[in-house]
Amino acid sequence: MADPVGSTVTVDFAGEYFPVSPGGRFIVGREGDLAIDDNLFLHRHFLEVSNTDGMWWLGNIGTRLTATVTDVTGGVQAWLAPGARLPLVFAVTTIVFTAGPTTYELTIHATQPTFRPTRREFDGDGQSTIGDVPLTLTQKQLLLALAEPLLRRDGTGMSAIPSSAAAAARLGWTVTRFNRKLDNVCEKFERVGVPGMRGGTRSFATNRRARLVEHVIASRLVTKDDLVLLDSQPDADDDAE
Repeated sequence: MADPVGSTVTVDFAGEYFPVSPGGRFIVGREGDLAIDDNLFLHRHFLEVSNTDGMWWLGNIGTRLTATVTDVTGGVQAWLAPGARLPLVFAVTTIVFTAGPTTYELTIHATQPTFRPTRREFDGDGQSTIGDVPLTLTQKQLLLALAEPLLRRDGTGMSAIPSSAAAAARLGWTVTRFNRKLDNVCEKFERVGVPGMRGGTRSFATNRRARLVEHVIASRLVTKDDLVLLDSQPDADDDAE
């Protein structure tokens, strides 16, 4: 379905708004129309917003980095790999990506979206799920400790992802305990098809934490309101996970 004539999109990053007119091309990266940061891990030209074939598109024109793309509810999520592109069909599209130690979040607003998501329903038993993946309190605390800098930030922008040692210290855990629980959480997400959950070398382990944060932020699995859980005490059965 094509966008109506006159449809525009606006890129929102850290409180700055960049309108893109039909037929335009907008580049996001270390340089471009939106020069996000001088982070050398970030591509000079990474994301492209363009209007072709009668539709708005988000393309990954980088060579190494990926981005997590989701609708405003987190109910629809895609992994945008280098060379790929996705149509911008939602009223609000959220993009989360990581370059080196920093995670970035921006949103794209469409004036005339071609798709409107249905409202998500949540059960009331207090247990969070993604697909068939239940999370215990300590597993959610782990996610919150990693995502806390992003969640405490107001609006879009950039944040550093804590190291395993820093996140463990935030929770009062040993690094060994933190890594064991991290392995368990990543294994659960990997089983339902979330990419990037495998560890390995130190660099891969860093990428795994970043990918995990991208996923839980984009899917709204954890929100700012959940931060109070960081100080909650799990019961014995939960802590044994």
